[in-house]
Amino acid sequence: MTDYSPRPGAAPVGRMLLAQTAFETRMLLRNGEQLLLTVVIPTVLLVLFSAVDIVAVEGPGERVDFLAPGLLALAVMSTAFTGQAIATGFERRYGVLKRLGASPLPRWALLTAKTGCVLVTEALQVALLSVIALALGWSPHGNVLTVAALLVLGTAAFSGLGLLMAGTLKAEATLAAANLVFVLLLLAGGVVVPLSKFPAAAQSVLELLPIAALSDGLRSVLQDGAGVPWADLGLLGGWAVLGLAAAARFFRWE
Repeated sequence: MTDYSPRPGAAPVGRMLLAQTAFETRMLLRNGEQLLLTVVIPTVLLVLFSAVDIVAVEGPGERVDFLAPGLLALAVMSTAFTGQAIATGFERRYGVLKRLGASPLPRWALLTAKTGCVLVTEALQVALLSVIALALGWSPHGNVLTVAALLVLGTAAFSGLGLLMAGTLKAEATLAAANLVFVLLLLAGGVVVPLSKFPAAAQSVLELLPIAALSDGLRSVLQDGAGVPWADLGLLGGWAVLGLAAAARFFRWE
């Protein structure tokens, strides 16, 4: 005899994780403000600063050879830190995180899905910016695996800091602080303006920032063809550990 009785229960965690990651990605790609922050701004800056001699650049090759690595770092920061902090902060304010936390989806899986969404978006960003940079005459060097390691550690560092901000501040404060940090690090993080242009005392502080480590590491590999930038990888790893540990410790779901 066939048994047609219902068998309620949660789907496997892996399936829930993939579904939540796909949902988070669709929501991000449908958000015009997020697309402006993550795609339009880095693209416009790449084209503008490559074509117009607005800021002095360093190193051999064309202007785009200096600018492309820095704007790849900016793309990572815009998605993993600024975009994620703002979106998560408002989800927390409106009770979305609280409701999702009560669902069969484990809380760690929810945060993992957000990280997966960030990685998917960054892959699209890197592909788009690379194509545009190559069209502008970019001549990248170095090892692809080293570049990938820098991008992954940079993502982990900025994700931890973004989740820490979203999980501890009010949504409006997160919105203001995340955008302010984005602008400040764009100008003073070695993205489009070399750190050598700043006073020596300021350089010693700015070099410790995760955006400076990421842009410097990418530039040393892609522009100079250097080997593994262990110092930059170590600095990014330290920021990643501190940021993720602090986010796990202090994140509030409501």
